Amino acid sequence: MSKRFMIAQLDEIKPVPCPCGQARRAFAEEGNTLATMHLTDIWADAKTHYHKKMTEIYLVLEGTGEIELDGERYPVKPMTAIFIRPGCRHRAIGNIKIVNVPIPAFDVEDEYFD
Repeated sequence: MSKRFMIAQLDEIKPVPCPCGQARRAFAEEGNTLATMHLTDIWADAKTHYHKKMTEIYLVLEGTGEIELDGERYPVKPMTAIFIRPGCRHRAIGNIKIVNVPIPAFDVEDEYFD
């Protein structure tokens, strides 16, 4: 019987490139389609993108900057939370560290650029 839980040490996961900078993706395991959690370092050159199926919840941990959502910019700072629905074009501006919770689990095939 498999365990009914998973534990991840986010700061020990190898980072991978993403449109925002680099992400450490936890719980991205075969069979888990519910949700994942990413520790993401966002750099000033984040690319605008969207998802057709995935909702994302961001929590800003460090840094200040802006989040661009469907062409409008909003200031962000530590403890700012953002809920991003499918289809919303988004990007972060500035050097920011966030926790990102993609629902359903992150799928690189659900990442689109205009």
